[in-house]
Amino acid sequence: MKHTDNFKIAPLAIAISSALWLSAPVLAQETASDEDKAQKEPERIVVTATRRPQTVNEIPYNISVLSGEDLEERLIINSVDVMRETPGITVVDRGYRNSGVINNIVIRGMNVDSAGNGDFALNAVPTVSTYVNDTPLFANFILKDINAVEILRGPQGTLYGSGSLAGTVRYTLNKPDLYQGYARVDARLSQTQGSDGFNQNYDVLVNQPLTDTLAVRGFFGRIDNDGIVDYVNVYQLNDSGAPVAEGGDIASGDPQFTSIEDADTVDIDYGRVSLLWQPSTTFSALLSHHYQSDDIGGRRQVTTGTNWVGGTEQSYGEYENGAVHREPSERDVSLTSLELEWDLGFASLSSTTSDYDHDGSSISDNTGFYAQNNWFAWFYGGSPRPLAIAERFYEESGFTQELRLVSQGENTFDWILGAFYMDKDTASGQDSFMPGFSEWAEASGFDDTLASWGGVLGDQDFRYRDQRNIRDLSVYGELTWNVTDRFSTTLGLRHFTNDISNETTIELPIYPGPANVDSEFDDDGTLFKFNASYDISDDMMWYATISEGYRRGGTSAVPISGGFAENPEYLRYSPDSVVNLETGIKGTVNRHNYSVTVFRMNWDDPQLNVATPNWGFYAAVNGEKARSEGLELELKGFLTDSIKYNVGYAYVNAELGRDLVVPSGTASSPSSYVYAKAGEQLPSMAEHTFSGGLNHSMDLASGMYLVTNFSTYFQSDSRNALGNNPKFDIDLPRFFITNASTTLHADEWKVSLFVKNIFNEKGVTGVLSEAYMGTDPAENFYGNSSKQYISQPRTVGVRFSYEFGW
Repeated sequence: MKHTDNFKIAPLAIAISSALWLSAPVLAQETASDEDKAQKEPERIVVTATRRPQTVNEIPYNISVLSGEDLEERLIINSVDVMRETPGITVVDRGYRNSGVINNIVIRGMNVDSAGNGDFALNAVPTVSTYVNDTPLFANFILKDINAVEILRGPQGTLYGSGSLAGTVRYTLNKPDLYQGYARVDARLSQTQGSDGFNQNYDVLVNQPLTDTLAVRGFFGRIDNDGIVDYVNVYQLNDSGAPVAEGGDIASGDPQFTSIEDADTVDIDYGRVSLLWQPSTTFSALLSHHYQSDDIGGRRQVTTGTNWVGGTEQSYGEYENGAVHREPSERDVSLTSLELEWDLGFASLSSTTSDYDHDGSSISDNTGFYAQNNWFAWFYGGSPRPLAIAERFYEESGFTQELRLVSQGENTFDWILGAFYMDKDTASGQDSFMPGFSEWAEASGFDDTLASWGGVLGDQDFRYRDQRNIRDLSVYGELTWNVTDRFSTTLGLRHFTNDISNETTIELPIYPGPANVDSEFDDDGTLFKFNASYDISDDMMWYATISEGYRRGGTSAVPISGGFAENPEYLRYSPDSVVNLETGIKGTVNRHNYSVTVFRMNWDDPQLNVATPNWGFYAAVNGEKARSEGLELELKGFLTDSIKYNVGYAYVNAELGRDLVVPSGTASSPSSYVYAKAGEQLPSMAEHTFSGGLNHSMDLASGMYLVTNFSTYFQSDSRNALGNNPKFDIDLPRFFITNASTTLHADEWKVSLFVKNIFNEKGVTGVLSEAYMGTDPAENFYGNSSKQYISQPRTVGVRFSYEFGW
């Protein structure tokens, strides 16, 4: 692949973008006056995030919703694009590689972790909970055949429990249709800047009523994307996976390099089958199975540091990665759920039973990390072909059961009662290898030196296994007192009990010093929520909320004795909690919906995922205080009968309230150091975020119509990590992401032309710096494992969809 500074796109891209923009003059030819057309009402989207059907304007706190129709119109199929439609939310955009490992959503700045995380499962759970219907699961499914995405800002501890510290994102799925049989096929073809190939996405939907009370719905698809990033300095490997030595000289031969173009290929299979039985108007049962399988060829992350492979200092190209080993990932996730609903007259009773499995693995090039820590020279003899790879895996399986009883009708007192149980097993692990190390050590004589140091010759230098069981039992309730027709108050409580057990093994095969860590952690408590709302008029509501959020604590597995001992304070980290104060107004003016919220969130004992200071083991620690305060504004409606708009803006000031101090030293000589200072801006959150969009529809001849969408997202500067360590403390520049599409609709088919990221913004949301894992010729490492997490470059494409019924 060739990279130049000049803007060039393939003929397909030129044709599609030309057609897209040529539609603008056609739209400008409309002459019908708005006054001559029927007035449209503002959108009334019904959601169930509060556990009872309500419109967004009826819910007395800050919630944003994107309907399935919105996702279709804007050609959105992933969570990153969804979150960039919503103010006050940022995401760390890691692409599809390892997309199920770490929840990448940051709401209201409630995050203290480095944006550079992404290859391994973290100890502390995310601050944002995600649900698929009523199942708590972060699966990062492809967003197709979706009913709505409901985004609740602020802690949702009463209804959603542990992990909803900053907010909750709920994906609700389309149910089978009992009244009509139909099918749809959908195909998308696109090309991304930096790629020599094409992106393909195909799926099919079939809905079939089987009887008057029974219907089935099936949805299946595949994504096959060509890569963008070239791995230009990959070692040539022999049959055993070891670097090939120049001239066959195992003792002192240099490595041989090759290049892999468009390495970050994406192959995803996904689907869902659901069966709805509704024998009466008072009972329904929905059985669903949802799955996804990812096979990703490499990182959509680029190296911007120094390239020494050619023997002189050079720079990497625009879409190049300097890793010396390919870095694929794969994962499988499946979710089976049974949702039952009974209308009891005075209340509705719901039961959700879910069982899920989620597992994945990846290979990471850690050679730069070893080199920057001088490990090759100090511990491994200074091979001329240094190579360190980490094979990581994660597994999660869970069973959840939730029962809810929700009052019906408009009463003086409305209430919700519920119980929730979860039994979850997780496992994670890492095997670190230095392929070819043993062969080189024997050829060079370093094996004798290693033996004199007490080392054991082998290619594996680290083995980590962590197994946990988490049980959560909660009961919760909310009581709403409708004091008058206009004034209401709500009191919510949730009592929980958590039990966590942990078994971990750490082995260092070359320098033996195994450590086994078994521990248990239990916690219980009660979360509180109070809300008041007043209807200032039929079209305006004021509300205020005090709510608590909670995230369970846990244990970290680190050795506390032997040559690799760490401070025993790392063995356990405490729960953290948030008290949220917010007030706002929302309502309707003519054909415009609006919402304005101001908030302050006080965060106690924030959990920070860290690497231990001595030897870099995975752990979590607690800080003392952090806080976030700001303003959120949303406005959407109709400018004319044919033009819809949406505007969102958020100002978020999120910072540490006190110095964040972490342990160091050992049990015999404990100490600590200041990791970050009070007043520091929290990472991954921009002070200013803005999103906006326009949707224009126009009737054409023969019953067809044209819909054109334009959307843009902006975020101001953000930070990569806390602290003043220059390896991590990196400013991430502001960026715009702008998209546009035009869709021609007919009775049974539609064709779309689209451009995503029109101006080809890099949109960097995370960095692993050169100082942390870059090139180091002094260690014989001429590759470069540093990287920037970039947004998907400019993508131009066409979509065709055909739907028919019977």
